[in-house]
Amino acid sequence: MNSSEDFTQRRPYNAVSDFVDANVSLGLGTKAAFVDPTRTLTFGDLQAATCRFADALTTMGLRQEGRIVLLLRDTVEFPIAFWGAIRAGIIPIPLSNQLATEQYAFILDDCRAEVMLISRPLMELIEPIVYRLSFLKRLIVVGAEATEPPRCGNLSIYSFDDLLARGSPALVTAATVSDEVAFWLYSSGSTGDPKGVKHVHTTMLATAQHFGQETLGITRDDIVFSASKLFFAYGLANSMAFPMSVGATTVLVPEPVNAPVVIETMRRYRPTVFFAAPALYTALLADKEIGAGAGSDRLRLCVSGGDILPENVGEQWRSVVGIDIVEGAGATEILTFLSNRVDDIRYGTPGKPLPGYEAKIVDADGNELGANQEGELAVRGPTSAEGYWNQRAKTHRTFVGEWVHTGDMYLRDADGFYHFRGRNDDMFKVGGIWVSPLVLEGAFLAHEAVRSAAVVGHKDTDGVVKPKAFVVLNATYEDSHELMQTLKTHVRKRLVSRFAKVSSQSFYAYYPRWIEFRRELPMTASGKIQRYKLRQEDGAASA
Repeated sequence: MNSSEDFTQRRPYNAVSDFVDANVSLGLGTKAAFVDPTRTLTFGDLQAATCRFADALTTMGLRQEGRIVLLLRDTVEFPIAFWGAIRAGIIPIPLSNQLATEQYAFILDDCRAEVMLISRPLMELIEPIVYRLSFLKRLIVVGAEATEPPRCGNLSIYSFDDLLARGSPALVTAATVSDEVAFWLYSSGSTGDPKGVKHVHTTMLATAQHFGQETLGITRDDIVFSASKLFFAYGLANSMAFPMSVGATTVLVPEPVNAPVVIETMRRYRPTVFFAAPALYTALLADKEIGAGAGSDRLRLCVSGGDILPENVGEQWRSVVGIDIVEGAGATEILTFLSNRVDDIRYGTPGKPLPGYEAKIVDADGNELGANQEGELAVRGPTSAEGYWNQRAKTHRTFVGEWVHTGDMYLRDADGFYHFRGRNDDMFKVGGIWVSPLVLEGAFLAHEAVRSAAVVGHKDTDGVVKPKAFVVLNATYEDSHELMQTLKTHVRKRLVSRFAKVSSQSFYAYYPRWIEFRRELPMTASGKIQRYKLRQEDGAASA
């Protein structure tokens, strides 16, 4: 890969050439590209399978620029389908397998895909809605044993293995260009209905170069394990863009990943690189089996993304596991754009802009702010999406010229590190002061009794907005009035310390007036707290 690659230059290009074919050309055809619990897929196997799948899709009548939804577990079929579709010039749309059935109905009608590829165990997720979908015509099932495609109403059903067996292995790639849309990702829905985000062919190449290689230093000798699934933007880059760009090997785990599964996977495959979201790092630290290397004697690099890593979690991980966590930040609309560096880690911040990226803090009018001033983060770089599908107004608000307005509130300190303050729509005012839920949630998370916390604005009997906290306790603690008072005292001390050099008014604004204990918090499939749902529930309860 050329380090001086110009990702803005329009040219004939199909991403499959760099991520699949190049590895075979470099003599890595017999090297393992992907390993799941039952199979190993070499780069040569992957190339042949993507050719067969591309031929099968075109043979069944799916045209270039058509769309195929991928509702798959993390097994070797995922990269075959993703890159096979791209080889054919067809747009793959990976979907989370953790959504509600009605969310699938919304997305499938929104994206208008005619074909869906689905893992057989996930069929029950769509069976209640499949007959009333407007556009879906064909269902390809991974794990189906059918040799002839049965019909189910107006829906034709095919076996994935059968289609691969009948597809041609000839190396044929669609004539696409670098500016052409290659794949879609749906936003997590942390602030409402998910939106289809359209990424072009050079997106994967750019994030692989600037983050995977230049920042993280991933090489051909690495074995990569991402606990975050392939259907997330974070997991897609971790498990495919970064390792495939250098010919490394990726470990795939089909089942949901929790602490015991991570430790078992670490011991079995001995990966060198581990990616996870902050919630999983927290869960791993609570597991009695955790220790040096988290189970892998070859582990050299740990990376966190998808949400903000609490400072105390990073420090504890370093103490227990013996390796620092490199935290980064990104968005579905532009992938990763901020990161700490392996040799320059500062916990409590996702770092500085990656090579090839620029960031700025702006006010409500778009004016750039200086150091230590809080505002919305805007970013520009080579992985910016083309826009949202059928969402012109939201596209214009988010994609302003070359800049992506993230909707996240940040400040940049004097050393150039960026500090997350919360989603723009999660912020609320108390006594004229903007309150970031993240600051208060961090204070709660610093107490050993707290597993997770979320803060929203709540109106008192006079209609005045003040902070309310929703807290989930660790398993060894039970909610009680005494524990509530203990947590209030703990949070008060941390806030007093934090705002000692600011003002007592800031402390007053942030101090939580109410604490409500919960068994769980509403989360997106990617593990982000849906504070808007808490606001809705709380508003209904207060009405």
